[in-house]
Amino acid sequence: MAGWLVWPDNQIMKPQLAEDDRPPEFLSLEEYLSTVWRPDCEFVDGRSEERNGFDFNHSRTVTTLIVTLADKHEPWRVMALPSLRMRVAPTRVRVPDLCVIERESPREQVLTHPPLAVIEVLSEDDRLSLTMEKLADYLRFGVGNIWIVDPESRIAYRYTSAGLEKVQTGELAVSGTPIRVVLSEMFAELDRA
Repeated sequence: MAGWLVWPDNQIMKPQLAEDDRPPEFLSLEEYLSTVWRPDCEFVDGRSEERNGFDFNHSRTVTTLIVTLADKHEPWRVMALPSLRMRVAPTRVRVPDLCVIERESPREQVLTHPPLAVIEVLSEDDRLSLTMEKLADYLRFGVGNIWIVDPESRIAYRYTSAGLEKVQTGELAVSGTPIRVVLSEMFAELDRA
């Protein structure tokens, strides 16, 4: 009876699947911020925008990055937080795959201060135009380190005011800190999955 629940009185119950509670296409910022959506979405100028990802390669990459950036690196004094809402403009809330914040940062349920770094992990459903718009929002918000990881092609990019550039150094790094993600190590970990 795998997949079925048996209660103490031996009554068999069919398992309930999680509800899909998607937001309406148009909504207010207050409604967006006061509601938990499944799956979570972004808020862009009065509209909800679905997020992509949620497949094995995407999830495995985010997990690997969290472990790499975890508290085990005491001098780094950072936290890697997945899917944390960020209010990047008065009418825009983005939800990056991963935010890297300093441990001493204010504790905000929705970030209103730029994190140290934002990491987006590409999935096959991502569209370049929408991804670039999101990256530009991060830059305008003041995020100094915007990284994009493509787990399929095993390539990483940086996004700056000059645009998107392929990482040639073999690592993603926060300038002036010891924080580093060595790409060969990260991709080797993905290959072990």
